[in-house]
Amino acid sequence: MCAHVLVAEDDEKQAALIRRYLEHDGHTVTVVYDGHSAIDEVFRQSPDLLVLDWMLPGVDGLGVCRQVRGAGDLPVLMLTARSTEDDLLLGLELGADDYMTKPYSPRELMARVRTLLRRTRNSIPADQRVLRLGPLTVDPDLHEVTCRDRPVPCTPGEFRILETMAAAPGRVFSRRQLLECTEGYDRASHERAIDVHIVNLRKKIEVAPRSPELLLTVFGLGYKLTGGSGGA
Repeated sequence: MCAHVLVAEDDEKQAALIRRYLEHDGHTVTVVYDGHSAIDEVFRQSPDLLVLDWMLPGVDGLGVCRQVRGAGDLPVLMLTARSTEDDLLLGLELGADDYMTKPYSPRELMARVRTLLRRTRNSIPADQRVLRLGPLTVDPDLHEVTCRDRPVPCTPGEFRILETMAAAPGRVFSRRQLLECTEGYDRASHERAIDVHIVNLRKKIEVAPRSPELLLTVFGLGYKLTGGSGGA
């Protein structure tokens, strides 16, 4: 699942490492370096996951946890050098969903991220998981796509692209991010293959594929999915 992950980590080298691994996994990443900025970005951007360092300047991780609980069921993965049982329990009581002590393996961090995102998605009622954007509907559970009330046959890779983009309408996805999202569903193994998928999808969902209104190119960056005329 490609997601928008907010990383709050005051160690710039550590933050850069986390960003690199998350982006390699196909996620969109925002990095902040203090607690006040973390709180502001949670309410401004509504990320899918918060990776939160305990020891942040301004407002520490526990203070951030207290405040962002007002943003809904945002999953929080706490990172800390504190490793006592009391610290663990305090972090969990204040709203952290998972907890990793430093130093940690970046691979384990990515595994924890995937687990939290999967758990969050599965907790959403089935009728709320259906993604609707303008004339386009994507049903992840039934693995069905309709556009203008007509079924749209999709390959597994095409479906994953639409599912990922429909879950974040208006967000720009790079070819690399879309490629990561199709991994395991598609035999394509290079970024240019995404362009082929986009061309094929436009033929299936656009009224005029050469003048798309739903699946748009953002030159120099990638692609985004909108609701068409009047869509975001």
